Amino acid sequence: MPLVAIVMGSKSDAELMRPALEVLNKLGIDYEVSVISAHRNPEKARQFGLAAQGRGIEVIIAAAGGAAHLPGVLASWTTLPVIGVPLATSELEGIDALYSIVQMPAGIPVACMAIGTAGAKNAAYLAAEILSLKHDKVRKAYEKYRSALQGSDR
Repeated sequence: MPLVAIVMGSKSDAELMRPALEVLNKLGIDYEVSVISAHRNPEKARQFGLAAQGRGIEVIIAAAGGAAHLPGVLASWTTLPVIGVPLATSELEGIDALYSIVQMPAGIPVACMAIGTAGAKNAAYLAAEILSLKHDKVRKAYEKYRSALQGSDR
């Protein structure tokens, strides 16, 4: 059963989110991927947010470019942790998405990662940290990953 839902605003975002999938695979974390536009299909976004926890999802990673409302819209419909990944899909190279995600109103938090692939990776690592609080298998895999970083230049 997937613990993480990766939701992106457009099919064209898939390649930008590939690093998150690679991290989750490396750590052995089950996930699902959905494409939901907060603007073109707000009812689908609402239904997804309302049903996620009941389906066993524990963390949502939401990626979007431009106005990037998807992370905030999903957070408005669930109390699960939502991690936003701003994508550089517009002329503003992701700054617009970053501002949209990071400026959530008080009371409906969304964690915000860096723009692009580094943010996609870190979203998956943050999801692993959150899941590590409850899931020993994830904690052990994440600790192994972190231990391997010691002494490396990355």
